[in-house]
Amino acid sequence: MLFSVSETDHFMRQRLLVLGYLALFWLLFVIVIRALFLLYNHDLSEQLGAVEIFQVFLHGLKMDMSMVGYYLMASGLILTLSIFTRSPWPSLTLNAVNIFLLFISAFLATIDLELYRHWGFRLNTAPLFYLETTGKEAMGSVAISVVIKLLLVCAALTTVAIFLYDRLLTPKIALLKEGTMKGFMIMLGVTGLMIIPIRGSFSVAPMNTGFVYFHKTKPYANHAAINVIWNFVYNLNSSHTRMKYPEDFLPKALAEQYFRELYPAHDSVTTRIFKSDQPNIVVFILESFTANVIEPLGGLPGITPNFNQLCREGVLFTNFYASGDRTDKGIISLLSGYPAQPVTSIIKNLAKTQRLPYLNHYMLELGYQTSFVYGGDIDFANLRSYLTNSRFDYITSADDFPDEYNQSKWGVHDHIVFERALAQCDTIKQPFFNVILSLSSHEPFDVPMVAKFPGNDPENLMLNSCYYTDKCIGDFITKAKASHWWDNTVIIFVADHGHPYPGKIELQKKERYKIPLLMTGGAVKRHLSVDKFGGQTDFANTLLAQLDRATDAFPFSKDMLSAASKSFATYFFNDGFGFVAPGQYIIHDNIGNQFIRTDGAQAGDLDRAKSYQQVLFVDYNNK
Repeated sequence: MLFSVSETDHFMRQRLLVLGYLALFWLLFVIVIRALFLLYNHDLSEQLGAVEIFQVFLHGLKMDMSMVGYYLMASGLILTLSIFTRSPWPSLTLNAVNIFLLFISAFLATIDLELYRHWGFRLNTAPLFYLETTGKEAMGSVAISVVIKLLLVCAALTTVAIFLYDRLLTPKIALLKEGTMKGFMIMLGVTGLMIIPIRGSFSVAPMNTGFVYFHKTKPYANHAAINVIWNFVYNLNSSHTRMKYPEDFLPKALAEQYFRELYPAHDSVTTRIFKSDQPNIVVFILESFTANVIEPLGGLPGITPNFNQLCREGVLFTNFYASGDRTDKGIISLLSGYPAQPVTSIIKNLAKTQRLPYLNHYMLELGYQTSFVYGGDIDFANLRSYLTNSRFDYITSADDFPDEYNQSKWGVHDHIVFERALAQCDTIKQPFFNVILSLSSHEPFDVPMVAKFPGNDPENLMLNSCYYTDKCIGDFITKAKASHWWDNTVIIFVADHGHPYPGKIELQKKERYKIPLLMTGGAVKRHLSVDKFGGQTDFANTLLAQLDRATDAFPFSKDMLSAASKSFATYFFNDGFGFVAPGQYIIHDNIGNQFIRTDGAQAGDLDRAKSYQQVLFVDYNNK
């Protein structure tokens, strides 16, 4: 026997001790980087109080731990493999890898110090694009004094870090000895556990920048909480940040001319459907609530009896379309008036998202108390960062409900969430603007009720979930009608996107994107059917026009109740788009750069459809 049991345990503990010291070293390093960022940008940091600065470090710790997890996973693998050899190479490799990571991290953190002052967002892969295209001009715009200052900062940071590493870790790494299979399995297991801090949660949402957002009114506080190394690596591996859309479908002037024809100047004359100038507004964004389950919109009968009745009481938009096929795209389209994109999702790109217009900002200016209620994980798909930038007064998510209510894969079921939203309406200051995002009609459709439609196939499960959400809608409306705020309240129902079921509709078909938009409530004047074509991006100015606040800040949004606005809608799917208008149905395949459907298209219609996508691409690239 080569080693005794006690010696084996000793060698294993050596490696665990080294991993522990590495964890402390890297955690201290990333915390120092954040402190350096706050000091370098002292003029911005002075706007934060002591409590806010503490919160920057506290909330940023989540992402710091994720980054440390990445560092330790690399070291843990080397330490695990070193068990089988007496050679000094594993120790030398471990030192070389950590010193290399140290240099790279210090370099990125130093660049970020100055770039943030000019760009207003933390370092991502955008500089790589500019270096590729205008590298000489970009470097020429940087003063030599700034370059020298940054080089000195980088040199000081790396020198101190290497000194500490050499004193604390190098001697311990040099003492590592060969181990046994037991030690190998333990080290492998410990290394595998790094996935926990890397992922950042046990929920459906992995680590993203939204995890560290905490401030409603000071974007700098949220930006300072971001771990810049994590942010850069994340963007390096994310196609949505590297994506630069083509802008050459049509000559630029022609594309802009066609686009202006689609969005003529806002007309102050609109069809008034609200009884008061400042009613309370409650917006339900319904998960996957396709028009194909709503009978008044041509859908299946008997799926949504409560919603069907409401369609006969309020203002129903009969040709309304989702902009994309995901919740994150639908929320941006509805609450920022910004179209979905065929490959990317702008909500995942912090630098671009913060340049969007926000409907909630205008509601705040109009004196509304605002809230967002969701029974799911607010960190999913960067939703937290978007809602924080939106400046909602109150944000409710799964964390705000008792644990026993979190009964589905996605979070808290709709009947509980709708009850919470109802309670907020009873207590919040009027006028209020409340947005509720449902989730029970999302796969796997595990709703808490006896099945209305038998069968465990996806279609029947989906229909059951819509029936359940419809029941929750009916219960909400019944209670709302008995409330003190009903008479001065507009209730709006809209979907986040459509769904392939019922019927298993193909991705590019318009039927998959048709969704409801219904405005009802005590403050709605009369029943009305609006047949004009429109989509989610039109929601912002259609609502604001009723409040005398329509604005050009939403360039992709028209007032659907204005006689001057054009009747059309667009939707985007993976690598393509659809364009629908009275008598027209156009589908374009971006990969093949060809139209695969041109029903009813007249001279100029195809170019007009192309112009919409081109203007969107230019706008997206420039954000």
